[in-house]
Amino acid sequence: MDWLHGVAGLFVGLMVGLTGVGGGSLMAPILILLFGVAPATAVGTDLWFAAITKSVGGAIHHRHGGPDGGPDYEVVKRLCMGSLPAALITLLILSQAHVEQIKSGIVTTALGAVLIATAIATLLRGRFHRWALARRVSTADSFTRIQPAMTVAAGALLGAMVTLTSVGAGAIGATLLLALYPIRMRLQRLVATDIVHAVPLTLVAGLGHLWIGNVNSWLLLNLLIGSIPGIIIGSLLATRASDRVLQPLLAVILVVIGWRLIA
Repeated sequence: MDWLHGVAGLFVGLMVGLTGVGGGSLMAPILILLFGVAPATAVGTDLWFAAITKSVGGAIHHRHGGPDGGPDYEVVKRLCMGSLPAALITLLILSQAHVEQIKSGIVTTALGAVLIATAIATLLRGRFHRWALARRVSTADSFTRIQPAMTVAAGALLGAMVTLTSVGAGAIGATLLLALYPIRMRLQRLVATDIVHAVPLTLVAGLGHLWIGNVNSWLLLNLLIGSIPGIIIGSLLATRASDRVLQPLLAVILVVIGWRLIA
């Protein structure tokens, strides 16, 4: 095993368990910038990494979340109604980009842009929540009426982003959930729901990338050796984590990485 790959997996797994964020937003750039992996291969491998890692995290949250902290499966179902078809459509488009230089350019630029959007979503999550909460209280009937359709639309957006870049299911997904369900989503339930939705999405997207030929199985194995212990520890510590420390730090890292990929 390349021990550096294992260390990278451990770090990212810990972040995913603690915050629900970091699977794609940290791992894909690490593979591209530090290990020199081709962008399309980094995304495909990272999707499998996220699917397996978040399956472990989702199981931990399901078991230890309790009635108020476990995943909201009704919301997960609505998200999947949008995200899975969008993932399949995006895979079909990617499969037509046969020239590797074109494919890599599209993936790298999109990845950088989504990383910066992820950083913004991480920093402004509280403001989005307060705005949505005010609207939820003042226009309760109309707000709840559009929730199902808006959740499916949010899922479609996430499905396309995650399939193209392996990023978005964490911070952007969490921000959208807070905006759509400002009362229903407490922190632990938010993280659990976010992770559980990411499992089928990353699995479908990962299968598509495997079919296209964008997965490095040996690299994936090395990453998982470190990530599975990391996400178990992070998931168990999630209730003790301080967002005031983790979120600004993560946002700064994502902006720097995103700009580096675009520039």
